[in-house]
Amino acid sequence: MIANYGYKDGSGEYYITINTDKCIDCAAERACLAACPKQMFEMITDDYDDEVAWVKKSNCRTLAYDCSECKPASGYASLPCTVACTPGAIKHSW
Repeated sequence: MIANYGYKDGSGEYYITINTDKCIDCAAERACLAACPKQMFEMITDDYDDEVAWVKKSNCRTLAYDCSECKPASGYASLPCTVACTPGAIKHSW
């Protein structure tokens, strides 16, 4: 399942997408949790009793600001959360 966390406003669309099917099979022992300097990710048990990562509700409406430390306006090559996510389950829309 594809889970989208974030928002859309006048300045753009800011979503973090997590492919839960890939997240379930994580061999990196949930490295995304420690990789995010803002600690935006946490583990939950989904409706299918699988442990998956998600973006905390307190961060869903502030992603553009919360991710700015790792994602400056231009010139970024990789993000700590996407690098740590070896299954490739985490993607950013902007």
